[in-house]
Amino acid sequence: MTFGTFLKLGFRTLIIRRSFSSSEGMSIKKLHARQIYDSRGNPTVEVDLWTEHGLFRAAVPSGASTGVHEALELRDGVKDQWLGKGVLKAVSNVNDIIAPKLIAGGFDVTDQRAIDCCLLELDGTPTKKKLGANAILGVSIAVCKAGAAAKGCPIYKHISELAGTKLIMPVPALNVINGGSHAGNKLAMQEFMILPTGAESFSDAMRIGSEVYHHLKAVIKKKFGLDATAVGDEGGFAPNIQENKEGLLLINEAIEKAGYCGKVDIGMDVASSEFYKDGKYDLDFKNPNSDKSKYLEPDQLMSLYKEFIDEFPIVSIEDPFDQDHWDAWTKFHCSVNIQIVGDDLTVTNPTRITEAVEKKACNCLLLKVNQIGTISESIDAHLLAHKNGWGTMVSHRSGETEDAFIADLVVGLGCGQIKTGAPCRSERLAKYNQLLRIEEELGCDAVYAGKNFRRPQ
Repeated sequence: MTFGTFLKLGFRTLIIRRSFSSSEGMSIKKLHARQIYDSRGNPTVEVDLWTEHGLFRAAVPSGASTGVHEALELRDGVKDQWLGKGVLKAVSNVNDIIAPKLIAGGFDVTDQRAIDCCLLELDGTPTKKKLGANAILGVSIAVCKAGAAAKGCPIYKHISELAGTKLIMPVPALNVINGGSHAGNKLAMQEFMILPTGAESFSDAMRIGSEVYHHLKAVIKKKFGLDATAVGDEGGFAPNIQENKEGLLLINEAIEKAGYCGKVDIGMDVASSEFYKDGKYDLDFKNPNSDKSKYLEPDQLMSLYKEFIDEFPIVSIEDPFDQDHWDAWTKFHCSVNIQIVGDDLTVTNPTRITEAVEKKACNCLLLKVNQIGTISESIDAHLLAHKNGWGTMVSHRSGETEDAFIADLVVGLGCGQIKTGAPCRSERLAKYNQLLRIEEELGCDAVYAGKNFRRPQ
């Protein structure tokens, strides 16, 4: 080997080492968190992360209807500041504890799992109560965005490579009527959704969904007046109705008027843990003078769901029973042939998912990144659900931000379904609009889940 050849090989080796060294281009240069506001006007955490490739920002969502088994969202609890909902402690945990550790560690931002493991070790608690799941998640999402940039690929492609999954454009589950804890009406059940499963593409699904949404507005306005078209936390209409069946009838009429019978199915998020009392279910729980004699037994509520399924094109019901009412979940799941989604039941947690699999309690995971706290754990939860034959629906939270990360997440994991509110309110549209951009970028390679949304190919 000549000296010149040696020099060339040595220089090439140096270039390769420089390209993949965590200290050159892929390490974290700066990490900073701040308190911002979510779509309900409550404080939440935002994290900025800098690498050689620039600034990467992540904002953390917050739920109103939360499961008791979720990772802890750290709030300050100072009553005379933001009604106790400040997140300055979580912000401080990022700036004073997490940032110094990650910067000194020289972590490669493309190594999502190594960084997430470091975050978990720093916290050291099962529920992330020391640092707060909101602090940890903000960092984890920012790292994922930075990792994609370091690899020179879109975020959804980076996630797909991390998980070993196929890219799929999801069916949007658009929440068009809001009830429960998401609206000030009398409606007990929380979300009534439309799923354009018969669309030809994601963009076609959004067109269909938007048209049905506007027809629904006209139907509600005609029956209840203009003030009934005010919207809830997630952009769905919140007419002051109490009968849950009436919500389904309104949606059915809107689908018919839009001309999409057979192309649009219906989904529900009952969020029944919100109205579970003393072993029974109170469909009048928003009334302070609710009559206890009218509480439904589990079997009565189950019969009501079956009536809905027989009468309407319902393909998915989320949280039909309380988060710890296992026997009711199992009995219902084994008696119907639709998607039964675990949210409060499973809280994106592998331990809860495994228990639900063993008890045959449901057949779909609702994936909320802030329920578990890191991207690696979210990926693991999805892969565990998929391994056991379940579907996965990626979800927003009712307290949202303009961060569109879950749009890339649902495509990257190939889940086939996403719920992120109505085609209304910018914090909801941020996700849907990002999905439109992704579909455009994928071009002829874009595969829409459609009727196979439960197990997309």
